[in-house]
Amino acid sequence: MPRNEEDAPRVNGEITVPQVLLVDENGVKVGPTDTEEAIRMAEERMLDLVEVAPMATPPVCRIMDYGKYRYQLQKKEKDARKKQKVQTLKEIKMRPKIDEHDFDFKMKAIRTFLESGHRVKVSVFFRGREMAFLNRGEEVLNRVIAECGDAGKCEGTPQMEGRYMRILVTPLSPTKARPASETAPRRERSEEKKASAAPEAETDV
Repeated sequence: MPRNEEDAPRVNGEITVPQVLLVDENGVKVGPTDTEEAIRMAEERMLDLVEVAPMATPPVCRIMDYGKYRYQLQKKEKDARKKQKVQTLKEIKMRPKIDEHDFDFKMKAIRTFLESGHRVKVSVFFRGREMAFLNRGEEVLNRVIAECGDAGKCEGTPQMEGRYMRILVTPLSPTKARPASETAPRRERSEEKKASAAPEAETDV
């Protein structure tokens, strides 16, 4: 099986050194062996001679099924890529006078994003005279940090960007983060309050 990658090991006739340190198909060290003899031994077993340690003196070669070896290696690499989570940046917008219902709705979205491995930018937007009450926005963001503390951590402190006050929350490692159903605090509200509360018009969820 010819090589098709630059970093692939030399196989069979591609091995040009006169002698190799041979390991057979069972992992047994045969010792220094003429390269032609090692190739012949591999052919007798209907296998390949593969150079596994080219920098050694002499190079270490092993008798194996190179095609099967490459297939297993590619399968492992493919499985590893599948396990890697693609991290994206999500944004949630709030207002300094956000009501309980809308806050809970957006906190649920924030926790879902964090538990899925995404970073979340939480922004509080100030309109007109609201710029005189930046402390209210900071209170909202500090509350967000406190309520997602078991699923994510805040990078730095709230920062102003124009009329937005923002924080960046990154997910904790899977071993540290727990499902929201196990950790989210339960809030007691009357049915009347739930019915009267409505999400704000401006939302980025």
